[in-house]
Amino acid sequence: MDIFKIIDQFQQIDGDTAGRLEYASRRYFMNKVGSKLASAAIPTAFAAIVNKAFAQSAAAVDVLNYALTLEYLEDEFYKGGLAAANLIPASDKSIFMQIGKHESQHVAFLMKALGAKAIAKPMFDFTYKGGFADVFSNYKTFVTVSSALEDTGVRAYKGQAGVLIADPQILEYALQVHSVEARHAAVARRLAASLLGMPAMKGWITGKEGAVPAVYAGEDNMTQGGVNIKGLASKTDAAVTEAFDEPLTKDAVLAIAGPFIKG
Repeated sequence: MDIFKIIDQFQQIDGDTAGRLEYASRRYFMNKVGSKLASAAIPTAFAAIVNKAFAQSAAAVDVLNYALTLEYLEDEFYKGGLAAANLIPASDKSIFMQIGKHESQHVAFLMKALGAKAIAKPMFDFTYKGGFADVFSNYKTFVTVSSALEDTGVRAYKGQAGVLIADPQILEYALQVHSVEARHAAVARRLAASLLGMPAMKGWITGKEGAVPAVYAGEDNMTQGGVNIKGLASKTDAAVTEAFDEPLTKDAVLAIAGPFIKG
């Protein structure tokens, strides 16, 4: 989740000012996620764009507060996992430290950009009302939840992208970082596939293959833009489903993520 990632490492975009992180490809990220990546401040120019857009569009404020709620969730989840004794193996800890660092940055930036309009952090139940009672004591459960949160976040963002069309500058920046955030999901999916013995589960989504079926409902859709692509261009059904990431509506996201939120 992010869960849904609007604001990650904007220094990637403003390389002339702050230097770029080394996020060239999924493979590069997988190889380097444990190394010390370059870091820099979020460009102040982007913050100004966000604040200006807020004044123009109440819809953008609503979407970014929606994002903030989900970022609060992910930030607290990774903090809990990293603080739990003997949960994450040493070989994987750098992965979750990096992802957790991103989530903290998302929360900090969204709160600063929203200012007085930012919603307060809710209380969370990471056991999912008992469904994941051992989330911070069983590594398999922790990775399963991580994968579900990350993939839900990617789909949640896409489901709200249309709302940001009225604020094209925000949308432009959001789309540029969207693929970077999807790499977090790819890392979590590969870990889940290995830990859970699910060889059909890859770093990308094929059909609706995943550790938490509810998260992937609809991913096997083969109609895009009103056109049924099944059988076109001699592509397999699997290849067609891999080519598109299905959006989730706000209601669908809340149905998945809602049990994590108390109250």
